[in-house]
Amino acid sequence: MTVPPGRRERKKAATRQKIADAALRLFLERGYEAVGIRDVAAEADVAVTTLFSHFASKEALVFERGDDFEQRLTRAVTGRAPQEPLIPALRREIQYLVRHCTADSATPIWRIIDETPALREYEESMRLRHAESLATAIAADPDLSLTTTASRTIARFVIDAYSLAREAPSPDAALDEIFRMIEAAWAVAACPRSNSTGTAGP
Repeated sequence: MTVPPGRRERKKAATRQKIADAALRLFLERGYEAVGIRDVAAEADVAVTTLFSHFASKEALVFERGDDFEQRLTRAVTGRAPQEPLIPALRREIQYLVRHCTADSATPIWRIIDETPALREYEESMRLRHAESLATAIAADPDLSLTTTASRTIARFVIDAYSLAREAPSPDAALDEIFRMIEAAWAVAACPRSNSTGTAGP
């Protein structure tokens, strides 16, 4: 049973959202490079120290849902029902993330990201972090019994599926194609012995 957040947690979440909304508003109005941290703090009516208590950098303001996305992916592993296959559970989360990021409301945000080298670099580093967190969750699951290398490989494939589908003309069709390949890779990773029992020789 999920415990509802307390008053303090709700207040923190509201402040964080107010800062993120203010930052996005300014970035869209003036351009990312023209806006400073102090501008965002003033727009949100908070101290600069308060801003930094919620966001570690200016780039993080653009990706304010990044931590939430990372947690959703790891929960797809740790919170799935007993005996539920891993790959379909991960696909559901990736599909959710892709639909969120390809909604019409997200188009201006991605335009800013695509036009700003610092944001593209941050987004790439964030995807690598998500992949490592997902790999750790997969490797820690005793029911999966995957090696570290196999866990990291599957995690990278899944994170790349999000990036590729988001950029595709038909995201759902892209996910269908990509996850067929991920399922094939999973079959090899989950049953390494049965896939390496061939014998050499005539």
